[in-house]
Amino acid sequence: MFSRVKYSYLLTKGLILFFTIFSQLPVDAKEGMWVPATMKKHERDLKASGLQIPVEILYNENGTGLNNAVVLFGRGCTGEIISPLGLILTNHHCGYGTVQGLTSADHDYFANGFFAQSRKEEIPAPGLTVTFVRRMENVTDQILNGINDTTRDEERDGIIASRITAVEKEFKEKTHMDASIKPYFEGNQYWVAITETYRDIRLVGFPPNGIGTFGGDVENWMWPRHTGDFSMFRVYAGADNKPADYSASNQPYHADQYFKINTSGYKEGDFTMVYGFPGTTEEYISSYELKEVYSISDPISIAARTRKLDVWNKHMALSRDNFLKYTSKRAGIANGWKKWQGEVHGLEVNDAMGKKQRYEKAFQKWADTLKGFPLARNILAELRSTAEAADPLITEEQYNREAPLGIELLQQSAAAEKMINCFRLNLTDSALGDTLRKMIRNMGGFYRNYDMATDKDVFITLMVLYFTKCAAWMPEYYKTQYLAHNQDINAWAEDVYKNSVFVSPDRLQLFVAKVTSADSTKILADPGWQLYNAINTMRKQQILPALKSLYARMHYLNRLYIKEQMAMYKSKTFYPDANLTLRLSYGQVKGLKPDGSTKYSYQTNLDETVALDDSTSDIFKVPKKLKELYRKKDYGRWGVSGKMPVAFVASNHTSGGNSGSPVLNAKGELIGTNFDRAYEGTMSDYYFDPNRCRNISVDIRYTLFIVEKFGNAGWLIDEMKLVKK
Repeated sequence: MFSRVKYSYLLTKGLILFFTIFSQLPVDAKEGMWVPATMKKHERDLKASGLQIPVEILYNENGTGLNNAVVLFGRGCTGEIISPLGLILTNHHCGYGTVQGLTSADHDYFANGFFAQSRKEEIPAPGLTVTFVRRMENVTDQILNGINDTTRDEERDGIIASRITAVEKEFKEKTHMDASIKPYFEGNQYWVAITETYRDIRLVGFPPNGIGTFGGDVENWMWPRHTGDFSMFRVYAGADNKPADYSASNQPYHADQYFKINTSGYKEGDFTMVYGFPGTTEEYISSYELKEVYSISDPISIAARTRKLDVWNKHMALSRDNFLKYTSKRAGIANGWKKWQGEVHGLEVNDAMGKKQRYEKAFQKWADTLKGFPLARNILAELRSTAEAADPLITEEQYNREAPLGIELLQQSAAAEKMINCFRLNLTDSALGDTLRKMIRNMGGFYRNYDMATDKDVFITLMVLYFTKCAAWMPEYYKTQYLAHNQDINAWAEDVYKNSVFVSPDRLQLFVAKVTSADSTKILADPGWQLYNAINTMRKQQILPALKSLYARMHYLNRLYIKEQMAMYKSKTFYPDANLTLRLSYGQVKGLKPDGSTKYSYQTNLDETVALDDSTSDIFKVPKKLKELYRKKDYGRWGVSGKMPVAFVASNHTSGGNSGSPVLNAKGELIGTNFDRAYEGTMSDYYFDPNRCRNISVDIRYTLFIVEKFGNAGWLIDEMKLVKK
């Protein structure tokens, strides 16, 4: 994706600001997301910070490390194993999309929640996977042997790709597991992860939205927070405890390693760790690239998504059916929308641009002293010229992706390309019809969560934005259609949605019912297809090739840049940027005091949640049963001095992908589940400020309270190993 300037080449960023502020950080600020296989190097600091167990327990290669209790949940979250029977704890929002596919008007798990009362009631979740990382190994020498900095990128990339394939194959044959090699430090290092991916995953527990999404967008990315953002699933395995496709005969995965659960709580200042799969950080991009985020990508995305969310909110409020169709999609769109607002704010108040520029002056001064290596002296100048050349293209591409391509009709019309290709196969009319009908059946998931009237309103609002901002470079077809409809976007939308077959599966079925090989012209004339084809053709011809060339140049420059920074600061231990591989960060339980005047407590409780109850608001409506438990103070063994803890904050360095990560105490015991960051610190993907950056977690005692008292699923707690200090 080009949106948000997440260049494919930016795999390491955190060094620039690290060294700018390194000497100023207090001892409790632990910037960095560390590769678990390297934690032995950090043993002294970990012990000084409060770790009370051997470092080898955190990670080792003999199968007894806690890395075997952490999973990549789905495609971009983290989960943790909390019982010997493969019980997974993750976030409510991580399971949200899966549960949307399982819910219905008759079984509305968003409104009512779901807690299995036995293993027989656990619900299969088709398509959901979890992946264990059994071990990691540095294979840099095998991948980069004989390759130097002057090797042309095309030649270098070809050699590396070939070697990665060969080394992965070797590890797969040797371990009988999966093997995946990824670049670190912009391709200056390569690590292999030996993994096992389990495919039979079943839903076990899912609180209603009144708990799991309490506070909605208002509290999202905010502290204080009152959300019970958790869900539970279970891993099932074949008879040999190995991955297997779903079968009723599969048994719960037997876990030798799982997290003990500490129910004694914590206090401010206690040592904490977060284990998981952070997705992407870009802390070390140059000031020129940060400017693209701060001044181009974030503002464009915020503007477009504000309009889109306004439309979705209006239509979701009109009917429960629309709410169910759009609730998961809306959560995904809104999550980035609010995060980017906090990101811009955080970068501004921290003068991140100024700090990067000052660092770059220091780097340039050092580079100018080097003898016989002119590449280092020219890196920043070339980064600047390349980024500036990319700026207008990024602006165009960001508007293209967020406006026209943010319309669901256009996204779905991309399927027309596959349909058109079917017409080119010279099939008989009967075979052609069968092939197209199969394609339409595969589109069922899209249409189950699609509403034409909603999307038509999105078309109108986003096209108004597009014509306001992009008239100079938009496709000629858009201009022609706009004029043909008397410059009336409402009339244009009415025409498009009245005539496109892609707004409804019924229209597609009607088209296919009597299809012949001559009907390809009908697809080519479809207004949805023409809108998609016009924008996509322009992108392919005018934008993407130029960006690809600039990115290739940037990839080369950033690889050299990071290598030279390592040479400049030889005594420092560098951490690689997040790339959805297993990492560990550490810090401490710590309240938030962003501006030095007002301090937020490090913990919230159920008193505060109930005080926010609003029966007229979907996002602040506390479930009746939870209010009754609160009224009776029926907290069971989980309350503390008449209070029920809900959430807490700590200073661990986290990112997207850490959603669902286990939050551990000094003994490696589970005390919470990470689910968010504070608004004041959402810029931590680019700049880590110890005064503002906080990860937000569900208190494990609140999770257990909801499971036992609200969900009547105490049988699940019987599986777990509970400990106290």
